Amino acid sequence: MKKRLTVLAMSVLLNGCFNDMSEVQNYVADVKANTKARVEPIPELQEFEHVAYRSQEARSPFSAPKPEAIQDKFLQVQDCLHPDPRRRKEPLEKYAVDNLKMRGTLGEVSKIWALIEASDKTLHKVTLSNYVGLFHGRVINVEPTHIELLELIPDGAGCWKERTTMLQMADASSVASN
Repeated sequence: MKKRLTVLAMSVLLNGCFNDMSEVQNYVADVKANTKARVEPIPELQEFEHVAYRSQEARSPFSAPKPEAIQDKFLQVQDCLHPDPRRRKEPLEKYAVDNLKMRGTLGEVSKIWALIEASDKTLHKVTLSNYVGLFHGRVINVEPTHIELLELIPDGAGCWKERTTMLQMADASSVASN
């Protein structure tokens, strides 16, 4: 195909220089006679496999899925630690702790507020006994460089275990030097 285009382009360019086109016409006829058209074979079709939709076995594709948050499903076991399901959730409880950054502190020695930036760039202030994070993290200590949380982690058997987590200042070295 490229040869044909090249020959045609040359013939057009050379047409203005010479009146005798017989040599070019012979060359074009020779190329056409010796060139075979190459056609790609048609790919094989795969057999269509029909899968029937059974609405009894799965949720409807037209309704939004329901969030399945582990902290909202409480299996109440006697004599076991578990969060209070009736407690009203605080704004920072919809964020994972790793999506939060401590940006600073406000207040006096007796009452310190930590400034927490969420992943959506909103700024919140928290102090002792506020709740933060997905695992019912209660603020137990506020320092100028960090806050400490007491989280309740499910153990899978219906009970919950306590875990201490720290949320440090985003740039703690600048606070320590001041």
